[in-house]
Amino acid sequence: MDKKLHKEAEDIIRYCIEEVMPDRAVKKALKDITLRGKVVLVSVGKAAYQMAKVADECLKDRIDDGIVITKYHHIKSKIAAYDMIEAGHPVPDENSFKGTEKALEKVRALSENDTVLFLLSGGGSALFENPKCSKEQLERITSDLLSSGADIVEINTIRKRLSNVKGGRFALATKAHIYQIVLSDILGDPLDMIASGPCTPDSSTNDDAKAVIKKYNIKIDDDIKKCFDEETPKSLTNVTSAITGSVRELCKAAEEKTRSLGYKPFILTDMLSIEAREAGVLLSDIIKTYRNTTESLAFILGGETVVHLKGKGKGGRNQEIALSSSRGISGIKGSAVISVGSDGTDGPTDAAGGYADYESMGDYKALGINVDEYLDNNDAYNALSKIDALVITGPTGTNVNDVTLALIKR
Repeated sequence: MDKKLHKEAEDIIRYCIEEVMPDRAVKKALKDITLRGKVVLVSVGKAAYQMAKVADECLKDRIDDGIVITKYHHIKSKIAAYDMIEAGHPVPDENSFKGTEKALEKVRALSENDTVLFLLSGGGSALFENPKCSKEQLERITSDLLSSGADIVEINTIRKRLSNVKGGRFALATKAHIYQIVLSDILGDPLDMIASGPCTPDSSTNDDAKAVIKKYNIKIDDDIKKCFDEETPKSLTNVTSAITGSVRELCKAAEEKTRSLGYKPFILTDMLSIEAREAGVLLSDIIKTYRNTTESLAFILGGETVVHLKGKGKGGRNQEIALSSSRGISGIKGSAVISVGSDGTDGPTDAAGGYADYESMGDYKALGINVDEYLDNNDAYNALSKIDALVITGPTGTNVNDVTLALIKR
């Protein structure tokens, strides 16, 4: 592995993540908000801690009560007297249910003269849940959807039908006016799909949900089929929304940083949504096309790829991208691929993503590692770890999709 190139690639990634931390975005959104009556803060998602911390610092004593619901190991310290709850992701658990019930209790008693400050980020679909079905049914359906290759919009279309808080239903639980500030983690920023839209009218229909079930052959027990006949709210009168932060900003940060390091940057897309393994092939093909360049080039892609689970290994979509690309860029001097999730967790692992360069395949072969076998077993984590090619950031405090870079250093 080219250690100098590896360090430069990780430095670019860390700069990008720092630039899309929710601090500035939340502060900007709060400037346009008028709070009235009793104010209850509800912060949900992978970035919930950081968003709540910023809001508390900005509003100081104006918030009367609050609750933060985020992923395990994402809470760094106590914020005021708020309830601080860590819960399951990507599959909801008992803490998800308990935290959501506490949030419902806090807002149900509010009047139309009061305010709910709802801070929402990706991951909320699992972390914020009050299900219409049993815990076991919800876990099975969620797991089946995650392993099917369904994209996040399709998954959330199903989740909304099984929930008392998703698809705009949380907004129906209170008379108070809700100001929601949303950190987007879905391509195109569809407000009703980010964390399954607890405070947003639902644009999807029961027919859409049934089509997803049929497409991926998801088993739905007879006793909960009625959930797919109860339509979600199509309008809400007590919500004001602001989307702040997105994968576009993540890509722009990558463009800025790579240019400062002497690369000529190209943002190819902020809507990448293909199979992770194929994305790795695509990136290596791009590098092959420009292998004879005399200038340093940086190709930037944002989005969220998908993985069809076939094996029983350990990994995530960004790790699969890196491992898959290592074959095609082998021997192309100065080339590298790095791909990470901005939240710092890629799939059910402690890695943010993975790295590959023109020397990686030689390192794998020296250790007797067959890259194809690891890819077929969805075991990118263990392959990458053997050559120190995992990208480890820890929980970052933000969540605006993934960023992938294909670099050619001259």
